[in-house]
Formats: sequence, C-alpha cells, structure tokens
Amino acid sequence: MSVLTMTAAVIVTFNRSAKLMKVLDALAQQTMRPDIVLVVDNASTDDTAALVQARAQADPTIRHLRLPENIGGAGGFHAGIKAAYQLGAQYFWVSDDDAYPQPDAIGALHDALMGFQTQTGWRPSFACSRVEWIDGTLCEMNCPRPVWDWARFVQPERAWALVDSASFVSVMIPRWAVTDHGLPIADYFIWFDDAEYTRRIARSYPGIFVPESVVTHDTPDNKGVNFALVDDKTLWKFRYGARNETSFRLRDAGLVSVLAYAYGVRRQMRSGGVPAPLRRAIYRAILKGYSFRPAIERVT
Repeated sequence: MSVLTMTAAVIVTFNRSAKLMKVLDALAQQTMRPDIVLVVDNASTDDTAALVQARAQADPTIRHLRLPENIGGAGGFHAGIKAAYQLGAQYFWVSDDDAYPQPDAIGALHDALMGFQTQTGWRPSFACSRVEWIDGTLCEMNCPRPVWDWARFVQPERAWALVDSASFVSVMIPRWAVTDHGLPIADYFIWFDDAEYTRRIARSYPGIFVPESVVTHDTPDNKGVNFALVDDKTLWKFRYGARNETSFRLRDAGLVSVLAYAYGVRRQMRSGGVPAPLRRAIYRAILKGYSFRPAIERVT
C-alpha cells in the first residue's frame, strides 16, 4: 500500500445486512481493492454487527465503526469520512449499502481522477460512477448534474463530463477536497447531504462523471426525487429533503432561490395530486429550513 494512493471505502448501513454482504463481496473483487473498508453501522438492530465482525476476522482491511445511535445517512457519511481521514486515507470511495460496484468501478474512478489532471492540468473535486438500476437502465435518483460547459474535455476515448453534484453512490473524493472544504453536514440526517457536499467541494473545480465506472443500485423501484411522489410512507424523507435544500439555497443563493424552489415544489405536488395535509407538512419543512443553520465541520 502506497501512502499516496491509500484508498478507503466508506459504506453507511442500517439494518440491511444481506445487501451489505453483497457490497463487501463486490469490494473483494475489485481490480483496485480499497486499503480500508470502513463499514459505518448506524446502530443496526439486525445481524449486521456479527456479520461484519466475522468478515473483519478474515479480512483485516474491513473495519466496523458502530455508532451508538442512528444518525442517518448524512451523519454516517460524516463520521465515516472523518474516521478514514484520520486513518490517513488519500481517496474516499463513498457509497450506500445497497450499491454493488462492477470489478473495475473503483479503479476506473481513480484512473479518471489521475488521468484528467494529467491531461488537462485541472484537479477534479470528485469522480462519480454511472449508477444503474437492477435492470441495467439509468438509476433516476443517482444522475449527476452537469455544469454549463460539461462537454469541454469530452473525447471519444474518455467521455468524462464535468459535473457539480452527485449522489453518495459510488463517488471518489480526494483528500485535498476534504481538507479544503470540510465534512458532509451531519445534521442533515438524510437527503440532500450528498448534493450539498459535492456542490460545496465543486467550488474548487467541478467533479467528473466516469461512465466506464458502473455500479448497480438495488433499490425497490427506479424513481427520482420528485415531490409529486410524496405519500404517507415517504413523507418523512421528503420533509428532510425540503428542509435541507431550503437551508442550502438560502445560505448559497439567497431568498430568491428559496422562493423559486418552493414554487417548484408546489407545482410538483399539485401535479401529483398530493393530498393537502401532506402538502402542508412539506411547506412547514421549507419554513423550518429558513431558520436551519447547520455548521460545517472542518478536519485537521
């Protein structure tokens, strides 16, 4: 292991041990295996702890970081990246516990980060994979956001598009970006923590979308984040999303951006026929976001 290329995989999990084991199997098959596999366990109540600890006995690269309580995906990624940073990792491959990377997925992200900087002179803030659903189609919730000149460096042999926002499903982040911009916001708990973080680190330079790096996201259905889909079962997630994005927009773009966001959310909910009580709950979450000022923690 070279200190300059030390890579840590950070996987956040909660009560999905069967899928988590498939992720660990996929990591063991990587052409560029992570030097550390840090499983951040959000106080799972199933057999996650026993299974991870058994794996760790056979594979010393696996570390089990069990948190005392469930602090959500945002808190888990915050804790995991912080722990891997303190262990000296130079690259952080961040992903969910239900996303299975193809054997060359991690190596392709690392090669793209290095190759892009060598060929263009610019230093990407992250590299993200093509995320597919279980049927091989594009996973709607994990499509990165391109910048205006996304095609500036795209060539037939290296179709690396510039993006400024990506999900925490197979994204590689270099150490310098964490040093310069801090950690994901733990207080978000869930939803929009990945978008906020990648947009924050992309202030230095955009990230790159690496289509030759492919992962499969094993979600129940293939739907993006659209407020037309709010129902009793998903309301809790959308409330976090509305609060968090409102807070981010107010911080980075001001009140006009918040009003535009609220108007768009309203249109989506009305087009989806979301019942009035659920719409009111989302509006209350947007209002809460107006006064929500979570701190950004720096690392040393």
